Amino acid sequence: MDIKTVAIALYLLLIYWLSQSFPTLKPLFYPTLGAFSYLFVSRAFAMKDLMKLVAGAGAASAIGSLFYAMHAGLWTFLVACLCTILVIRKFHLNAPPILAVSLIPFFSQPTYWWVLPLSVTASLSGLLVILLLTELITYAIKKRLFKPASAASTEKLRNPAQ
Repeated sequence: MDIKTVAIALYLLLIYWLSQSFPTLKPLFYPTLGAFSYLFVSRAFAMKDLMKLVAGAGAASAIGSLFYAMHAGLWTFLVACLCTILVIRKFHLNAPPILAVSLIPFFSQPTYWWVLPLSVTASLSGLLVILLLTELITYAIKKRLFKPASAASTEKLRNPAQ
């Protein structure tokens, strides 16, 4: 098991705990967050692509929330699905959880339309920060562990008499 996997699991645990401990933070935890976490860990993405996926997920949740706020019915559900698929295709967002995020309002029934887009954007941004910190820590550890060995071999090459 690598450090990214542990970091993601701990992040999900933190978000779950926050959502259970503080009722106002309940929207931060949604099942699709786990899917995004695995997606971000299992594939290699450039930071630009990850930020594009977070923006796409925020937009998709706003689409679903707005259509739900207009009318919580079958037609708005269908239109929210179609609009989200259009956004996914137009911006080449290769992340199936984005469609799932747009449908959350239809089963969570938020009080305000803006709560879910804000929660999705905040939780996915936190996920990106955790992944970035994990990368930086891993890089620093590798650099520190392998630097002395390479420095010692360079010194031996300079002084072959020893």
